[in-house]
Amino acid sequence: MSSKKLTVVIIAKNEESMLADCLDSVKFADSILVIDNDSTDETARIAKDKGAKVITSPSKSFAQLREVALTKVASGYILYIDADERVSQALSSEIQQALASESTKNAYRLRRQNYYLGTSPWPTVETLERLFKKSALLGWEGDLHETAKIKGDIGQLESPLIHYTHRDFSSMVEKTNAWSETEARLRFDASHPKVVPWRLFRVMVTAFIDSYIKQQGWKVGTTGLLESMYQAFSIFITYAKLWEMQTSNIKKKY
Repeated sequence: MSSKKLTVVIIAKNEESMLADCLDSVKFADSILVIDNDSTDETARIAKDKGAKVITSPSKSFAQLREVALTKVASGYILYIDADERVSQALSSEIQQALASESTKNAYRLRRQNYYLGTSPWPTVETLERLFKKSALLGWEGDLHETAKIKGDIGQLESPLIHYTHRDFSSMVEKTNAWSETEARLRFDASHPKVVPWRLFRVMVTAFIDSYIKQQGWKVGTTGLLESMYQAFSIFITYAKLWEMQTSNIKKKY
């Protein structure tokens, strides 16, 4: 195993419209591994045509999907990205410089620049741990909002990872309907307090304020308002499903 070689890991499900550009943005890597999450479209074929290795996994846990990849990687470094993300040329150069250096960092955070609804960049930039020395990545935890377990110091890269998310409302609603079930189940299994009217209003208002005010969504006009309203809608769906689970559980007791 070469300590300086890099494998890019991409988890993809029905991403035939996005995957090719994603793969093109990581051509600098020594190898590419696509974890196909039971796609029903041309995702796997596109990945193979672009020279990527493809492994199929039906798991609904993002932590498990990332760990499946971890067991298959033979290089010294791993970069995890999603099919709707693109490694900018500046970030590509920065990653290669980091790997070639004698840095003592065992992982790096990337600055992710989100683009909602295909328009202006979102005012607030996220930072995420995505680049790891394999020997320092102990695993992942969390079925949906997964986090890495890392041994050692973490560095910071400055160039952007581009993220084209929430591209249209049809796919947004479809994704919310799918993943809100998992979100609600996690809360239910953790014995979340009973969903009552004031709690519904509180989580919706909190989600809107976080997106529109704290993240400064207001700076991008109509896009910011629509995205922030959607965040309120999305959390509403999660809590409505949680209410269904709680109500169904009460009925079963009688």
